[in-house]
Amino acid sequence: MSKIDIITFGCRLNSYESEVMRAHAGAAGLDDAVIVNTCAVTAEAVRQARQAIRRARRERPGAKIVVTGCAAQIDPARFAAMDEVDHVVGNHDKLQAATFAGLSLEGTERVVVNDIMSVTETAGHLIDGFGARARAYVQIQNGCNHRCTFCVIPYGRGPSRSVPAGEVVDQVRRLVDNGYAEIVLTGVDITAYGADLPGATTLGKLVRKVLKLVPELPRLRISSIDSVEADANLLAAIAEEERLMPHLHLSLQSGDDLTLKRMKRRHARADSIAFCAEARRLRPDMVFGADLIAGFPTESEDMFQSSVSLVDDCGLTFLHVFPFSRREGTPAARMPQLHGAVIARRAAQLREKGFAALKAHLSGAKGARIQVLMENERQGRAPDFTPVRVASMQETGALVEARIDGHDGSALTATVAA
Repeated sequence: MSKIDIITFGCRLNSYESEVMRAHAGAAGLDDAVIVNTCAVTAEAVRQARQAIRRARRERPGAKIVVTGCAAQIDPARFAAMDEVDHVVGNHDKLQAATFAGLSLEGTERVVVNDIMSVTETAGHLIDGFGARARAYVQIQNGCNHRCTFCVIPYGRGPSRSVPAGEVVDQVRRLVDNGYAEIVLTGVDITAYGADLPGATTLGKLVRKVLKLVPELPRLRISSIDSVEADANLLAAIAEEERLMPHLHLSLQSGDDLTLKRMKRRHARADSIAFCAEARRLRPDMVFGADLIAGFPTESEDMFQSSVSLVDDCGLTFLHVFPFSRREGTPAARMPQLHGAVIARRAAQLREKGFAALKAHLSGAKGARIQVLMENERQGRAPDFTPVRVASMQETGALVEARIDGHDGSALTATVAA
């Protein structure tokens, strides 16, 4: 019996693509293989991937080790130089069935990494599901046309390209038919969705189309967005579509205007605050997460404090804090760098601010009755993505009604209604 293990790093899009690869590898009869789907967003992510490759070789000495993902796309030579690696596959090639058919044969080229900038289309991939019967991800877009000064991801993902709406709807319907109660629309820059498609479609129009054409879908989420690019249809969906969950994760990165300009972001601090206020006006139960970078080059203490205060000014609840990671080839790598100890201290301070914001959010929920999607037998997620631990065993993937009893500092605690 074949054994295919996939080790996934990074974003939700990578998680989706890992399932596509699992299906292709299985269909190709690839036997005894470990596929490492890497991330390149930070130097630490690359280090962890290399560590996982070495561990996989120790634990599976006879397995074929295939390395793919953004880090492999950007720097294939680095992974090809590792004795533990049998094949290096680029981000476009990893989604092709023919790639895995070739990997199951002897004499296949060791490094298959094409020019990602030449890729102009992204096809939908029909998959039946994920490991657990809770939520599933559907890719709607890939790539990015922006050039933030700290980011290498466009060089790993290529230009922005969208999956046609009909293919997205078909995939959502397929997953719902297979028992998934929650779907997450994901990509690299999903607010750019539709710019390359005919008919002036947008992310908001896609959301409304999915909800209209798949009425049996209980819960729809969207992954990280660039709030300054949110279209009018998306705001209307936030206000009117109850099945669109009241949680948005925002790509903010900083709360300081000069830092945002040096990052080459497309929004100002005031734009972030205004968007959060408007989204919360349209949907009072809306909860926000955000990406924030600590210790960007040239960031002064005052600039950093602008990011800290943004947590309160935007009403953020879930923080993803990234200590600045210098990535070769990016403009930020050539800017005056801060000392590592300063970056670490600021990241820790931002995380503490995030912990306090989460605790305040948890404290305000006692007594509420909510619907919970169970991710395992004892824990699930509220509509606003707050983790919820329940007192009794439940079926993974089930939607249950619960009463909030309190919290344990990191999650709500609840009793499932009889």
